[in-house]
Amino acid sequence: MSLYTKDTDPAFQGAGTKAGLEIWCIENLQLVPVPKTSYGKFYCGSTYVILHTILPKSGPPLHDIHYWLGNDSNKVDSVLASDKALELDATLGSCAVQYRELQGQETEKFLSYFKPCIIPIEGVYSSQQGNSNGVTYQVTLLTCKGDHVVHVKEVPFSRSSLNHNDVFILDTASKIFLFSGCNSSTQERAKALEVVQYIKETKHNGKCEVATVEDGKFVGDPEVGEFWSLFGGYAPIPRESPSFFQDQSDIQSMNLFWINTQGKLSQTGSGSFTREMLEADKCYMLDCEAEIYVWMGRLTSVTERKTSISAAEDFLRNQGRSAGTHLSLITEGLETAKFRSYFADWPQKVEPRLYEEGREKVAAIFKQHGYDVKELPEEDLEPLIDCRGTLKVWRVDGDELSLVPVPEQKKLFSGDCYIVQYTYPGNGRDENLFYAWLGRESVLEDRRDAVSHMNSIVDSTRGDPVMAQVVQDKEPDQFFFIFQMLIIYKGGKSAGYRKFISEKGIDDQTYDESKDALFRIQGTSSDNMQAIQVGQVSSSLNSSYCYILQTGTSIFTWIGNLSSTRDHDLLDRMLEFINPTWQPVSVREGNEPDIFWTALGGKAEYARGKEIKGHVEDPHLFLLNITEGRQKGPFF
Repeated sequence: MSLYTKDTDPAFQGAGTKAGLEIWCIENLQLVPVPKTSYGKFYCGSTYVILHTILPKSGPPLHDIHYWLGNDSNKVDSVLASDKALELDATLGSCAVQYRELQGQETEKFLSYFKPCIIPIEGVYSSQQGNSNGVTYQVTLLTCKGDHVVHVKEVPFSRSSLNHNDVFILDTASKIFLFSGCNSSTQERAKALEVVQYIKETKHNGKCEVATVEDGKFVGDPEVGEFWSLFGGYAPIPRESPSFFQDQSDIQSMNLFWINTQGKLSQTGSGSFTREMLEADKCYMLDCEAEIYVWMGRLTSVTERKTSISAAEDFLRNQGRSAGTHLSLITEGLETAKFRSYFADWPQKVEPRLYEEGREKVAAIFKQHGYDVKELPEEDLEPLIDCRGTLKVWRVDGDELSLVPVPEQKKLFSGDCYIVQYTYPGNGRDENLFYAWLGRESVLEDRRDAVSHMNSIVDSTRGDPVMAQVVQDKEPDQFFFIFQMLIIYKGGKSAGYRKFISEKGIDDQTYDESKDALFRIQGTSSDNMQAIQVGQVSSSLNSSYCYILQTGTSIFTWIGNLSSTRDHDLLDRMLEFINPTWQPVSVREGNEPDIFWTALGGKAEYARGKEIKGHVEDPHLFLLNITEGRQKGPFF
């Protein structure tokens, strides 16, 4: 829907009526359209407004608005870009989420629009020339990070910029070098190679050589020698302590502010929030440290919204926040799953599913016969300990124990074993809870080593830690509570697992992004939710659950007829956690397209009855008495 009026910028006429990208740039305080041939080229001295539109087969268009600020852009253009983004949203009927994008700190959603990446260009955009106002070709050193989308950043052309954890591209006039740190991931290397090809085609017209240099490769290799000669000769890169020890962040603090019509901030809450705290005729700022949201009530004016956005940006500057702090602008009714997750019991506005409709019919029949019918609420599990602590996860690989980096510690593989340490505040001191998690497909040797490693860590820990051995599919609720969000993939990475499948001739099903996969979504709340990879066959489906099917370039969400509104909310949240760039096709049970069943190897029978948890037996306490090597008991 377009609400174009005579007061709307003429550049926005017809905006959002076609699927895909539309880009405008601020030039001489005017908004000018950027030709499609220049999409992906962003000049450091300019600011841009970007609209991404999706036209679904049914329902209204879906819009996302971004305004991109170059590092060398001036404040006037930056303010104008944010105002124009808000004006564009109003033109589209206030139905878009807006994101502020800072050069070098762009969101994954934004970067996903441009394949394989964006590489900011020095200078200022000119609509007349279609390029910058002139810079000479120079040698540049770029670093590439990211598995889903690539963050490309120029770093100083110096040996000190190199490290063992990242992938680097050295772009010279005659040759492009790809340097891969020994600790970089396979996905990062593959993405960086796409960037190299992009640079070759766009900056060298496809006419230059490409050389790959492996970290630690023999210096006598001609191309390796040529690479190091550009840095003044070879010298070893210093070993750094693992960065994930520094990445263990403190507990995230959150604060909610009301923004008045003069742009003044008044704190209205901290720590925990409810939907009732947000009023439709006001604007609020939610400060989550790494992210800031401006929530704009439906009854607020465009002027109030502009004032609120300016207030949030002034807050960022005055607080000296990191350039990586993302700012998102949300209109009431368009809240993202991540935003809603910061509020307790956010009300769900989801149309009744078949299961709820069926229960209502049964209840009506009983009421007609004079019975008073009340529905029992779904049981909300509560954690037994304080779940605001810190988490450490180690992966077991025989005698080796490696600490899993923080961004990856909520992703386990069923062919591996892990040690989990959870430290939380107790009565006057920190308490420690240890789990040895044994994947369903893990080998016996790894399971033994996991228990041994856990005992060694516990022996070096002060206090009286609690230990538990947990087998996949038999986890206690408390285990899921300390992770909050958890993905369990098929396959494994340990040497023992790899040897086992090799000897047995079993196909390696270890998950990576290039493979198809089916995930079952389960859990009881936003503090206890999991995505479990299951066999990619129709029989893995169950009407009681929701699923995510990843097949090629298509993503499907499958909603079982017996799933609840809470399940649907968990599905949205897990989608954003697994990959925020995915744009899935929603499928209701009974309305699946042929391509869905083809991806599952054909349609087959699956469980269609409401799944009920099995009976949990009363706990038993055993006493084991061992005297002179002989066992007596157990007694209970």
